[in-house]
Amino acid sequence: MLSRIAESLFWIGRYVERADDTARILDVHTQRLVEDPWIDERRACANLLGLMGAGVPEEEADTERVLATLAFERDSPSSIVGALSAARENARGAREVLSAEIWESLNVTHNALPQQRTMARRYGPHSLFRFVRERSAMVFGLADSTMSRDESWLFLVLGRSLERVDMTARILSTRVLAGDAAPSWTLVLRSTGAYEPYLRTYRGVVDSSRAAEFLLLDRLFPRSVFAALEQAEACLAELERSTVRDATRIGVAGEAHRIVGRARTMLEFMPPPELLDRLPQRLDELQRTCSLASAAVTGRFFTEQAPQVWVPEGVA
Repeated sequence: MLSRIAESLFWIGRYVERADDTARILDVHTQRLVEDPWIDERRACANLLGLMGAGVPEEEADTERVLATLAFERDSPSSIVGALSAARENARGAREVLSAEIWESLNVTHNALPQQRTMARRYGPHSLFRFVRERSAMVFGLADSTMSRDESWLFLVLGRSLERVDMTARILSTRVLAGDAAPSWTLVLRSTGAYEPYLRTYRGVVDSSRAAEFLLLDRLFPRSVFAALEQAEACLAELERSTVRDATRIGVAGEAHRIVGRARTMLEFMPPPELLDRLPQRLDELQRTCSLASAAVTGRFFTEQAPQVWVPEGVA
């Protein structure tokens, strides 16, 4: 596969997942501000912007600034609108390996964004967040049902998995690092779609330690950090088998595989109490792992000197 097409597929996975997760985070954030009249809005907004890599002084942070930066900004691939637009631009360069249904879904989503943005500003943003979640689920559902499990699918899922690790770590950080402005664990679980799976698993009220363990370590919930790392590691193993002619007898063939494998092993074999005792540091390490793994994937599989016509990498 041409490296430019592989890179486009990798970033389609990352951008669509980023839009989905950002919509989930903002939906919970705005609902929380409406339901809790005692919350310090500026502090909560400043904490969220900082954790999403767009920090501003607390006196300049409010809901309007959060939505403008993380939802509506067209030129930033870290915003919902920017990420979906970037995914569509990448898809234009990879149409020969994407199914027609996936391209149509991304194109329709991109063309509907101006109307969705107008409706969100007029009637409230929740309709936009629901639209983004539904369209993201459609894109990945079509990928699972219309793409062969070849290199194209592996790069798409690898991008999605690394982005999911990063965003789940950021969502957990909104609870762990925000102090008295932090959302409840129930809201954190809802923002990842994990609330109902959590209740079915533990059959009781939400407990802070169990909620953190579920989002970090659960093997069966696909949005947990462990499950996403395991999926990324499986994709990298398959890609290495298809690109390395002589199988390596020592360790693994690629640096990205080594980085992801270390992070997965740390979660799998560290005792949960020890993991939770240093949770802020572990979450920071997971975000660095995603950044390093993404750079290693670029160096291993993509030709950086090739002419680039897609949207460049944005702030993770």
